[in-house]
Amino acid sequence: AIEKVRLAEDGWNSRDPEKVSLAYTLDTKWRNRAEFATNREEAKDFLTRKWKKELDYRLIKELWAFTDNRIAVRYAYEWHDDSGNWYRSYGNENWEFNEDGLMANRFACINDMPIKESERKFHWPLGRRPDDHPGLSDLGLGYRRRSCRNQVLAVAPVAELDGIHAEAEEQPADAIVAADAGRSSDNRHRLGPVERLRLADGHPTAAWSPACRR
Repeated sequence: AIEKVRLAEDGWNSRDPEKVSLAYTLDTKWRNRAEFATNREEAKDFLTRKWKKELDYRLIKELWAFTDNRIAVRYAYEWHDDSGNWYRSYGNENWEFNEDGLMANRFACINDMPIKESERKFHWPLGRRPDDHPGLSDLGLGYRRRSCRNQVLAVAPVAELDGIHAEAEEQPADAIVAADAGRSSDNRHRLGPVERLRLADGHPTAAWSPACRR
């Protein structure tokens, strides 16, 4: 699984849509943010558009979990647009492979965080990340403590936070709050991933306010 993740990272760092697309089945199914692809050609077209927009793209992936023919990864990549604005994009993906080892399904949740050029952490020459370059955890991009309205959120994995934000932003606030009804601080450690984003003082709606977003 670790080798698969590194090979995928190397492929995407090539920024070669034709080469990258060969790692996927002819009928591969993708969801990337809110964009969908239903075959290899559509995936290749997506990658072509992606790397025309995301310039000087550098990616680091890290294995999160795996079982049978499925792998979960988290990652971060840095890039800038044609106006010179820099971003670090955080994401997580779920992969499913066929019997030949080609990826049949890819589901990705990603959030873009504006950064200053001086805040960049990925500086290797464009292309494959050198073997001795630090990974996500080594760079301190694994876990973070987020705050909002002077309240502190519980520590959670970056990939988990980003994925939940991407999936949950369209959910009605009442649906999110309802999941927390009747809970006490004593059993907070048993809450599910969305519920773990509750604020420490028990005001869950603030976790989804614009002031709390990156």
